[in-house]
Amino acid sequence: MTIEKLPELVNGNAALVRRGRYFSDTVLIEEGATPYLVRFEAGRVAAVTPMRTNLQSWTFAIRAAADVWQRFWEPVPAPGYHDLIALLRYGRVKLEGNLQPLMANLIYIKLVLETPRAREAGR
Repeated sequence: MTIEKLPELVNGNAALVRRGRYFSDTVLIEEGATPYLVRFEAGRVAAVTPMRTNLQSWTFAIRAAADVWQRFWEPVPAPGYHDLIALLRYGRVKLEGNLQPLMANLIYIKLVLETPRAREAGR
């Protein structure tokens, strides 16, 4: 469950927090069959909680199989697994909801999702 480690990985990176300082929203990130609500406040990951009911609100969702996330988080991912847009291009990830906040903060969101990769590489 790498998604649950996002608060420590993101909040400990001052440059990343600064990049996302204007982003505050709730995002659904699905790792396989487990959906997580990730609440961002001014570039920090305020909370990561497993989604317990479909009545909980989120602005946009990023859904992928657990094995896709594991390949994405490898220290040097294979071609097609190296970037969120590549995952989308090859149909390995599904985006839903209001995508305007995602696109307005795309670099920040991509960097947040890549933070487990740096941890796996020992950086």
